Parts: sequence; C-alpha cells; structure tokens
Amino acid sequence: MSASNLPVGPTRPTSPTQPTRSARPVRPAGYALVRAGRVSFLVHRRTALVVAGLVLLLAAAGVAYLCVGERFTAPSEVLKVLLTDERLPARYAVEELRWPRLVTGLAAGAAFGVAGALIQTVARNPLASPDVIGISQGAGAVTVAAMTFGLASYTVLPYVSIAGGLLAAGLVYAFAWRGGLHATRFVLIGIGFAVALRSLTHLVMTKGDYLVAQQAQIWMTGSLNGRGWEESLPLRVTLLALLPAVLWAARAQRTVSLDDDTATALGVRLGRVRLGLVTVGVVLASVATGVAGPVDFVALLAPQIARRCTRTAQIPLLCSALAGALIVVLADLLARRLFSPTELPVGVLTAAVGAPYLIWLIMRSRGVGGRS
Repeated sequence: MSASNLPVGPTRPTSPTQPTRSARPVRPAGYALVRAGRVSFLVHRRTALVVAGLVLLLAAAGVAYLCVGERFTAPSEVLKVLLTDERLPARYAVEELRWPRLVTGLAAGAAFGVAGALIQTVARNPLASPDVIGISQGAGAVTVAAMTFGLASYTVLPYVSIAGGLLAAGLVYAFAWRGGLHATRFVLIGIGFAVALRSLTHLVMTKGDYLVAQQAQIWMTGSLNGRGWEESLPLRVTLLALLPAVLWAARAQRTVSLDDDTATALGVRLGRVRLGLVTVGVVLASVATGVAGPVDFVALLAPQIARRCTRTAQIPLLCSALAGALIVVLADLLARRLFSPTELPVGVLTAAVGAPYLIWLIMRSRGVGGRS
C-alpha cells in the first residue's frame, strides 16, 4: 500500500494559536498570596513575622516605659489612667510625664529608622547614615545657632532643623557628584562635613550665654527629657504629612536598588527618584533631630537590623521604623533608670551601642572588599 492510499483520520491542530489551559502565576518562594475581595497581593512571610515580633516587643517596651519611674506603677493602674478620668495618684506621672515622652520617642525613632533606610538605599552603603554623613550635624548646627542667639522659639526649632539638614545634604550631594553618585565618595565627603559642622556648632556655643550653651550641650547628646505634647507636635505633624511620600518611597526604592543600566532600561529616572528619596530621608532625620536632638546611630542601626532579620534585597521601611522606635524607647528607659537618680541623655546609650557596631561594620567592609 502506498502512502497516498493510507486512511486519513482526524488530526489535532498544531497552530501556535491553539488555545491552551491558562497556567497559574508563579508565586515567588517565601511569599504568601493574600486576598481581600477582588484585590490580591504578595506578602513576604519572614517580613510579616518580623513585623509582628517587633510590634510585640514595642508593646512590651511601651508598657514597661509607662510603669517604670521613681515610683513603680502597676500596668492595671496605667490602663486606668489612660482610659478613664478617675483621679488616681499616678495620673500626673503617667499622663503628664511618661506618656508624652514615650510618644515622642516612638515618633523620633521611627523617623530616624526610615531616614536611615532611605539614605542607605540611595547610597548603597550601610555606612550612609544621617548622623554619619553630616545631615544631623547640619540640622544641629543651625538649631544650636537659633537657640544660642534666640532666633526661634522651641516649638519652631524642628522646622529650623529641617532647613539645616537640607542645606547640609545639598552640600554633601553637590561635592560628591562627579557625573554620578559614587557611594564611597558620598560617605567620605559626608564624614568630612560632619566633623566640620560639629566643630562649627561648638564654636557657636562659645559665643552665647552660659546657661543657653549648657542646654544646647545637653540637647546635642540627644535627650527626651521634658518633651511634652507641644514640643513633639512638629514631629507628629511632619510624619503625618510625609506618610504618602513614605508610601511612594517604599515602592520607589525597589527600582533604585537595581543597577543603573537595568533601571534606566526600565524607564526609571534615577536622578529624580534618588533626589526624592534623599529629600524625604533628610526631612525626617532633621525634624527628629530638632525635637529629640541628634540621637546618634539609631538611623545607622535600625535599617541594618531590619534587613538582617527579614533577609530581603531591599531595606524594609516598616521594619526599619519599628526597629528605630524600639531602640529609642529601650535606650531612654535604660537612660532614666540605669544610674538613678541621675538621668542620662538617650543619645549616650545609643552611642555606646552604635559606636562598636560602626567599627565592626567598617572592619567587615574592609575585609570583604580587600581595601578600605
């Protein structure tokens, strides 16, 4: 039988346009799909667990902060003070002294944590912290000058700090720019500006009144002592106003973390995105400095703690904010009671922890890279 005489049966279409069964989208490893009605999104499991753990630790630290003082207050009595209008003996200590100070510490720590995460993301260097590259020192220099010469009231000082931080960041950015933003050059120039601005701050302090200079010296170490609702209002207002910008930054930092060629090929305007991220970080760090003083190393520690706990490619902003708030609250609690009745500034405790970490980080970077 010839091939032409073979029976011809029905054949399956082999056209590339043949409809096939739709495949399910591939879910990245380590992510969970969360559905809320018609909206679905991916959640990194480890990050969600870290956020939950930090929230629990922060709640426990907050309860301890409200209970511990010159006189211990039971947690049940603290709840009565916060939730009722009963005239209780602990009302003044809890409601007028500890509660406003706790809220100020939470807000300042969160601002420092997010600011450090954004600036480290743009510089691609864990050493690029606002208190290392001169931003906090710029805010501090302008603020101390305003305090020393009586140019602004205390409630206006946080806004003055924003101007000083933006000025310092602009100078560092301008001097570090050479056809691009090189991470090492950015950090080294920032360190140089930090030293110069700190020296300028001390020079300004010698020109003013002795009592004002003493207050400025305490403020420069970073302190939450005497911070009430009125003093923390600029920080709370700024955090609320910048919330949309922070949400944008959480999305924009993903593209900045890519290499320049890939990001440019995707149509990302790196210059504008980096400038926006740096601006948000500088404003947050500056206004927190204006309220609580330059609390050193919080912006350096919090993003690295968040990144090492979550093990993500980008620094998670929410975890950085929670870690920064936890660091400030715990440090201030220890500063109040460690050498009681003497009260230490919170910046002393954070510097005692952050300085060894900075030395370790520099030594580790040198060992990995083979050079400094």
